Amino acid sequence: MSWVAAVARLRARREPGVLVTVATVRGHAPRRAGAKLVVGRTEAWGSIGGGNIEAVAIDRARELTDAADPEPELMEFALNDKVTGRHGVQCCGGAVTVLLEPLPVVQAVAVFGVGHVGLELARILARHELDLHLIDSRPDMLTDERLGVLADAVAHVRVHHTPLLPEEVLAELPSGAHVLIMTHDHAEDAALCDAALRTAGLGSIGLIGSSAKWSRFRQRLATEGGHDAAAIDRIRTPIGIRGIAGKEPATIAVSVAADLLRRFEQDPAGPHRDAGRSGAADGAD
Repeated sequence: MSWVAAVARLRARREPGVLVTVATVRGHAPRRAGAKLVVGRTEAWGSIGGGNIEAVAIDRARELTDAADPEPELMEFALNDKVTGRHGVQCCGGAVTVLLEPLPVVQAVAVFGVGHVGLELARILARHELDLHLIDSRPDMLTDERLGVLADAVAHVRVHHTPLLPEEVLAELPSGAHVLIMTHDHAEDAALCDAALRTAGLGSIGLIGSSAKWSRFRQRLATEGGHDAAAIDRIRTPIGIRGIAGKEPATIAVSVAADLLRRFEQDPAGPHRDAGRSGAADGAD
């Protein structure tokens, strides 16, 4: 398997890993500069030359996969019989520098409702390294022609057409996925809010809408849904950056995306509770 395919496999599994590259070679060494090895938690693909170099690099790579916020780093190896490595001696006669680049699991975002605001938001989020799920009950919102603006996406985009029960997609989302609810139908929004609070392992939950809409939703979530106040407070509404009051879809999308990206930096590991935020996104899509 090529290193590119190996990285893609880790990405598809949502498994962290490390890309190991022979950065420089001086004198004789098992592999030339540019040789690559991809290390996952239990598997490795490719080779940087075997022996002590590779074994030590794999050990360190697996330490990095368990680190909270790993950074790229360099490792240097002298290949002579005077140096005894952790896994034996390599006496090729040269010296090798190896670059270890962490491959973290990317954030996942699910946008429920790909109307005017949802599509503008998808266009912004698609420019970032993340897993982006787009869900809508209306097939005309998910046509290839309409979503063609995402053709050059950096994000891995998955489209879900859910004509009956969009909330069923919640169970398919990866752990820690951030959910943004902005459908065309307030009844659909309400059902999604209720289902999201019942779905374990989600990240943040955001709802587009006015204070009047949220007041009705909050009462229904408590009385009909049986959710307590602490659970209901997990839903953030309005969504977006405080002080941006524009109603244009692109303005709302920029505000929501910026707030979400800030959330990634503040709390990359999971849900972030922040109820009662005021912001631009208090309109309907």
